[in-house]
Amino acid sequence: MKRAILAAVLIVSLALVGCASGAKGDTIKVGWFGALTGDQAVWGENEFNTVKMLFEEYNAAGGIQVGNKKYKLEAIGYDNKGDAQEAVNVVKRLTGQDKVVAILGPNASGNAIPIAPVLEKAKVPDIATVATNPKVTVLDGKVKPYNFRVCFIDPYQGAVAAGYAFDKLGAKKAAILYDVSDDYSQGLREFFTMNFTKKGGEIVADESFNAGDVDFRPQLSKIKAANPDIIFMPYFFKEVALSANQARELGINQVLMGGDGWPSEQLISMGGKAVEGSYFVNHLDYADPSVADYKARYLAKYGKETELNGYLVH
Repeated sequence: MKRAILAAVLIVSLALVGCASGAKGDTIKVGWFGALTGDQAVWGENEFNTVKMLFEEYNAAGGIQVGNKKYKLEAIGYDNKGDAQEAVNVVKRLTGQDKVVAILGPNASGNAIPIAPVLEKAKVPDIATVATNPKVTVLDGKVKPYNFRVCFIDPYQGAVAAGYAFDKLGAKKAAILYDVSDDYSQGLREFFTMNFTKKGGEIVADESFNAGDVDFRPQLSKIKAANPDIIFMPYFFKEVALSANQARELGINQVLMGGDGWPSEQLISMGGKAVEGSYFVNHLDYADPSVADYKARYLAKYGKETELNGYLVH
């Protein structure tokens, strides 16, 4: 419950700052947004389910104390469809129409980066869950005053991935396949490359695709010809499963590696044997006893296992 307690303390702090606009009667409104439709809907649903579960638990226990008064928490959530412009529209609605005191989400860097001007104008803070690009909170050396996050950032996971590939797996040549249209994928590619080459490794192929592509064979054929020791795939689980299956069909047997866009039950169900033996960077160990209570509560309430995003929003 440590994360839940921390979240409660944070919400109280935010409420003290914005209570006048975000509290109506005995209720404090907190916003959430993320993808409830599209490729990452499984993550968005998991996040919002967790937020609603937590707020129900707080409210059942009497709410949260702000000064001399107790308030109930109300979660107001919207689907931004994983789209950057829709993220801006949703945040405008949450801050302007709904008058929330704070916002939780999103889970994608490309959706978290463009909302900063809206947050600053409304003076409403946002806490992103799995948005790891440095530009989410800092741009051109300037800290964004209303953008926060609970996850690590890409310079860190890029260094971890490169270090593990080079030092632990003995990879000296790496190939990269990435989504050129996605801030997260571009950033993680950059930091993996920087750290891998700094160690003495060589990037022998650097291939890109665009969001929505389903045929990765042309890029994978070039990667196969380059004969890398490892293939780094810094993008999300659906495309990972598709590209991994196509790689194996082409006779590419090298180890695959990715970032925190990988961990999902859907990666296993869609990728199957093609992703067996692969590696990815993650935010936590699912077997850690400290998350067992949350896992059990989520399973009991929703009848299914939680995803990565639920842990972080929790």
